[in-house]
Parts: sequence; structure tokens; C-alpha cells
Amino acid sequence: MKSNVRFGIAMRNFTAYPELPDPKKLLDYAVKMEEFEFESLWVWDHILLGVEPHFPIIDSLTLLTAVAAKTTKIKLGTGVLVLPLRNPLVLAKQLASIDQISEGRLIVGMASGWYKREFDAVGVPFEKRGNIMDENIEIITRLWTEDMVLGEYGDYNLRNSVMFPKPVQKPKPQILIGGYVNRVLKRAGEKGDGWLTYFYTPDSFLKSWKKVCEYAENAGRDPTILESTNQLPIAIGDSRSEIFGPMQEWLRTEWDYADWSDSTAESAIIGNVDECIEQIQEHIETGLDRIIFVPYKYDLKQIEVISKEIIPQLEQK
Repeated sequence: MKSNVRFGIAMRNFTAYPELPDPKKLLDYAVKMEEFEFESLWVWDHILLGVEPHFPIIDSLTLLTAVAAKTTKIKLGTGVLVLPLRNPLVLAKQLASIDQISEGRLIVGMASGWYKREFDAVGVPFEKRGNIMDENIEIITRLWTEDMVLGEYGDYNLRNSVMFPKPVQKPKPQILIGGYVNRVLKRAGEKGDGWLTYFYTPDSFLKSWKKVCEYAENAGRDPTILESTNQLPIAIGDSRSEIFGPMQEWLRTEWDYADWSDSTAESAIIGNVDECIEQIQEHIETGLDRIIFVPYKYDLKQIEVISKEIIPQLEQK
């Protein structure tokens, strides 16, 4: 029986200073990922990130808009959008416009955020981010799906608010909730269209996904309609021993792992083609719907091997 798992690819829209993201190279990369026939392309989201070092980042929604205009088939995802930092009405308009421009290819991964310094700079109360996120999801969903919205949400006074054009996707683009703690898993089960997580081992993924499904059932929802996605780092070499050291160095220097989560560098797929396939198969057997590959240093040779050697074999298993 063939696997139905979809395979996406991450985009390097943030770098470590003094290196800066190159917009032209990012758009060329996006076109190449479509040629490689990945199901989806995912951008990271922050407004400010880090101090010493800091990480320059191109705005996720601006970049996806440009990518939408340069591609025709590949789905476009935020992995993940820090929702409480954004005005929900402005964001609803931006996202609906991206879905229009892309002709219905948008997937919205969103989370409540973790970087307090960023919240302080934007002027959003960090300690209220969970409540703000729940409220923003409701506002955005209503604006996308209702002809006219009536309601007051704190400072947002929606008096006969009419927002058109609506997203192309009906009833709305998919909303995948990102994060780790129980409140997030509950939000994914009760309010989202699924769960998106980051650097989880198969066992950790299964443990949390079971909770998401239980929360959905308790809320009277059918958990089988929810989608699960795991972002996974991958490095391919002639052997595991040859690529393991360089990959571990990259994972230590450019990536963060939340102390309160099961997110870990141990989730990394490392080895030759056969070894990588074996490790990815363990993730597929958890029943997840999508893997987003985070390729070692975003190297095109690595990505070509994933596209032309690894995925074809996985799709036949």
C-alpha cells in the first residue's frame, strides 16, 4: 500500500547576522522547489529575533505573496505565523489576499509565540498571548466565512464589518495550530484544522497527537478530519558517521529547542539514502499527514536527493 503522506520543504527566510536573506535567491529557490514537485513550501515567521547573535528575517507574508506570483502549483505555508503579534483584521485581509493571488494554495500554520522581547517591542502583552490568539482565530474565521460580522472583541468593534474578497478556499484556508503544551494541543483539537509541530521524534509526536485527537472528541469534533504535520531536519551523506558531526553542529548553532517541549535535535534524519528512508518511515508509521523537511543548510544538492531518490521510494512503500 502506497503512503499518502505529503512532503513539504522549508525555506531559509532567516539567517544569522552578518549574513542577510537574499530575496532573489529565495524566489529562485521557491521556483526550484516547485520543479522538484514538493507538495508545499514553508516560511518561518518573526518580526524581531535575537540580539547577539540576531537573525535577520524577511517578512513571511510579503515573501509568500511574491512566491505566489512566481509559482503555480506548490502550496504555500507559514510554519508558523506568530498570530498574537498581528492585528487580526489586517491579517485576515492579508491572508485572504494571498489565497486569492495564489488561487487557493495557502496553508496557515499559526502559534501563540515564545519570544517575550519581540512581544514587548511590538507592544503586545506576552502573558495574554494565549487569550489573544483564541480571540484572533475567531475574528479571522468569521471575517473569512461570514458576509457581515457583528461583534466586539476588546478594542475591535466590528460593526457591520464586511470583508471581501473572501479566500478562494471554501469555507476557508486550513489553519494548523503550532506548539507543544496541553493548552496548545487543546486549541488544535477544538479550534484548528490540525496540528503542526517542530522537530519531534515519532514517539513524542504520537503522544501529543493522541492528546489533540482526544481534545477534538471531547469537543464533539471528528478527529479524523484533522491534519498532522511535523517539521523535521534532514542531512544526507555517504554514511551516518560522515554527516552526523556537521549536522549536529548546524543544529546547535542555528536552531532553538523549547525546554518545555519534546522538540529535540534527536529528531533529525541523518545518514545515507537508505538510512534516511528507514528513519523517515518510522515517522510515517505514526500516521501523520505531512512531513516538512528542513534540509541541511538548505543545500540544493541535499534537496535534489530528497526529491529524486528519497521521496519516490517512500511513496512506493
